Amino acid sequence: MSNRKMITAALPYANGPVHIGHLAGVYIPADVYARFQRRSGKDVAFICGSDEHGIPITIRAKKEGVTPQDIVDKYHEIIKKSFSDLGISFDEYSRTTSKNHYETSQDFFKVLYEKGKFTEEISEQYFDEQAGEFLADRYIVGTCPNCGNENAYGDQCEKCGSTLSPSELINPKSMLSGNVPILKETKNWYLPLNEYEDFLNEWIIEGHKDDWKPNVYGQVKSWLNDGLKPRAMTRDLNWGVPVPLPGAEGKVLYVWFDAPIGYISFTKEWAAKNGKDWKDYWQSESSDLVHFIGKDNIVFHCIIFPSMMKAHGDYIMPKNVPAFEFLNLENDKISTSRNWAVWAHEYVEDFPGQQDVLRYALLSSAPETKDNNFTWKDFQTKNNSELVGIFGNFINRVAVLIHKYYDGIVPQGDANSPELMEINKAAKEISGFLENYEFRNSLTALMNLARFGNQYLQTEEPWKTIKDNPEKAAQSLFVGAQIAVALAQLCEPFMPFSSEKLLNMFNIQKSDWNDVETKSVLIETGHKINESSLLFSKIEDNVIEAQIQKLEDTKQNNKKTNPNANPMKDEITFDDFTKIDLRTATILEAEKVEKADKLLKLTVDTGVDVRTVVSGIAESFTPEEVVGKQVMILLNLAPRKIRGIESQGMLLLTTKPDGKLSFVTPDDSNVENGIEIG
Repeated sequence: MSNRKMITAALPYANGPVHIGHLAGVYIPADVYARFQRRSGKDVAFICGSDEHGIPITIRAKKEGVTPQDIVDKYHEIIKKSFSDLGISFDEYSRTTSKNHYETSQDFFKVLYEKGKFTEEISEQYFDEQAGEFLADRYIVGTCPNCGNENAYGDQCEKCGSTLSPSELINPKSMLSGNVPILKETKNWYLPLNEYEDFLNEWIIEGHKDDWKPNVYGQVKSWLNDGLKPRAMTRDLNWGVPVPLPGAEGKVLYVWFDAPIGYISFTKEWAAKNGKDWKDYWQSESSDLVHFIGKDNIVFHCIIFPSMMKAHGDYIMPKNVPAFEFLNLENDKISTSRNWAVWAHEYVEDFPGQQDVLRYALLSSAPETKDNNFTWKDFQTKNNSELVGIFGNFINRVAVLIHKYYDGIVPQGDANSPELMEINKAAKEISGFLENYEFRNSLTALMNLARFGNQYLQTEEPWKTIKDNPEKAAQSLFVGAQIAVALAQLCEPFMPFSSEKLLNMFNIQKSDWNDVETKSVLIETGHKINESSLLFSKIEDNVIEAQIQKLEDTKQNNKKTNPNANPMKDEITFDDFTKIDLRTATILEAEKVEKADKLLKLTVDTGVDVRTVVSGIAESFTPEEVVGKQVMILLNLAPRKIRGIESQGMLLLTTKPDGKLSFVTPDDSNVENGIEIG
């Protein structure tokens, strides 16, 4: 087993915040493992960063009417802060839009290119003539050939779940312009994965059949049994790392080529800051490389990235890829598009100072080998019954009794007491489970030590024996203090904030993990401990009900045919409605209002009269565009002055998805002005 650990966590997409599914399936287990390895004296590099390229970023940018850089800047900071707030102890958290990452990715690509590892292939891809660019699969929509969904994407139908290619769509259209795209030839560079099948079979199928998780091993075996095909490593896009070759303008590295190289480029950044040589972690056989990912990333980390590194020739292969399954929420699949999630940054706001409760709850429900489920009621039970009732209760009893009977001084006791062996046993059990990526079992072993401590105190009853057998009382609280300090040390990878509180409470420093595995005395007789404080607090029903209601509100919102629609306004009576005088009208003249970017002054023929209306439509229409436009006007709205101009009425408009305004107009363009609507 190597003394150097190169640990990576899957790069989160910077097109939205992280949620509990991400935390349970990647980041908290990875953090526990990294913290444990550090405590075990290993040389650890724990690396991650924001994945800031790819189609989801550009789709989000277009939807919000901003640039991709605006999107990644916003969510990189939100994600980074969420990880920090929850105690995820990355040694480096960077981003794939950094100059260093661009250079590292391009250098990697050039090495493979110069070694002749790529094939150049010309293929036909959909092209939007109006937008002047090739369309990524997600920018093509059409009718699903399997279920008839008219809004299926070029890579997947979200209604029936079918995996698609753009050529399979019926009536494909471009999301950029709405036009029918054409097929146009383009050249890209492919990595012939089929040439690496023998290597992958030998390395994984033969070499890791006994030590990799069955879900990972099985998925890789299935891919290899089906046979691998060449895969494009470049794309025709304008957002990403530019392909560093002449004649490759308008092409970028495929996001799944550049993203895993982020692990390397981010390690370079960390090494430069800390006087390390990054090659020791990525190019030395004395280093263990471990990737923490979700099951949807297995193919990239176990087939594509290893093939890239093998083609390069200088890199080690991962020792393990302990991929997790998915976490559901209240018996439903977590969905960012449906807002069916518990967001990390919102949890920190709603439960201040209770980061470890979420870490504990998610670890105890970690989807290690199959999908698992998170419910708020279970979260409450784990806190109230386990953290408060078992762990916190034991710690509090020990600290309070030592202060009550011994003025906060650890009493005299027998270091050879057989009960102390439970500490060494628990530490070794936790170590063994963590080395095998069994996080739920390791957490159970930790809690079993707290349970043992509670049972021991209940049996010994020092609050009774202090009167007639003070030596026995002292011995039981001496043992209790050793167990409490062991818990303070052992809980650090799982609950770092609570560990820090405990170390302060017992007035001790963090020790090596080996000390807890081998020593019988962790806090000496005569040591002064600080005043105790409650480690965890009970979570009341109303707090949980508020979270459940938030999800119920989300569920109701998802039932809307248009999720962006605002709630209905207060009801009005029929008599209220009859007071409204809506008429057809035509705009005769239009001009901009001086020193008002949003306002147009309109002269409108209402059929009843010709009047002036001031309208805030200048950001959506030029004066020339609206002259001659037939519109609908609220005729009997009381006049009011806007920028010194008396406005007599209001035009009816609606807002389109892109934020632009659109007039509400009669279907028949020959309707006379002044016709009543209602």
